[in-house]
Amino acid sequence: MSLLVVGTVAFDAIETPFGKTDKIVGGAATYIGLSASKFYDKINLVSVVGEDFPKDAINMMHNHNVNTEGLQIKENEKTFFWSGRYHNDMNSRDTLDTQLNVLESFNPVVPSSYQNCECLMLGNLMPSIQQKVLDQLQKRPKLIVLDTMNFWMDNFMDDLMIALKNVDVLTINDEEARQLSGEYSLVKAAKKILSFGPKFLIIKKGEHGALLFNEKEVFFAPALPLEEVFDPTGAGDTFAGGFVGYLCATKDYSFENMKRAVIIGSAMASFCVEKFGTERMNGLDMQEVNDRISQFVDLVQFDIQLV
Repeated sequence: MSLLVVGTVAFDAIETPFGKTDKIVGGAATYIGLSASKFYDKINLVSVVGEDFPKDAINMMHNHNVNTEGLQIKENEKTFFWSGRYHNDMNSRDTLDTQLNVLESFNPVVPSSYQNCECLMLGNLMPSIQQKVLDQLQKRPKLIVLDTMNFWMDNFMDDLMIALKNVDVLTINDEEARQLSGEYSLVKAAKKILSFGPKFLIIKKGEHGALLFNEKEVFFAPALPLEEVFDPTGAGDTFAGGFVGYLCATKDYSFENMKRAVIIGSAMASFCVEKFGTERMNGLDMQEVNDRISQFVDLVQFDIQLV
């Protein structure tokens, strides 16, 4: 059994109030895989890059138990590239440049060795591509998690609604939840979105934490207060990787265990933002991870006597 991760492997160029980078390795699937690898050791990747993608970045994935058999490398083509600038509050950003390159004609192929996966994480991609992956699986995974964004809602809503019928967990941010549902109240938004097909919904609120919903219950996890946030680019994907990696490892897909997984995801995201790109996640020590999770426990745990 394995965790199948589908998403972008890319180049980013990032500018924040703390500095800027040249072209560095990024992409949703990269962050998801690195994060999930701390909890689960059999991760299979489906993505696409150009011949300009560095071999040492692929070796980094191998060092984190990420199998790249499903990574297409297109000769004479370039890797997907995104450039952005974050504002002072780090919650909003401007896209400076987007070059789809190999992503424009990406046709995902799930290798036969990837079949019968325990869990599937569909990173932020065109909904029709996400659905193509679902259609190739001979057996439904025990857990399917899907991430999406407002761009797909604006331009491919019909395709997104089809994909949502087939997933267990949807992860989006608060702005996207309001757009998808047409409701401002996140509680009302969650109720409506769950009627579209997902059994669980995670609404990410950046530095304000994350909410987990099912039809009857709700759970809130705070974000860890940090003195400095250098780069939030991969935080949401790192959250998703920690979340799905923990669930895949424990094989417990109950709401109660998802509450733990949300804390795990939040802890992993708190590492990601501490440095640019994948720098903090590459080689992250499990003792650091456990210490950070303990900080989250201390943050939310308290005794109270009812009056």
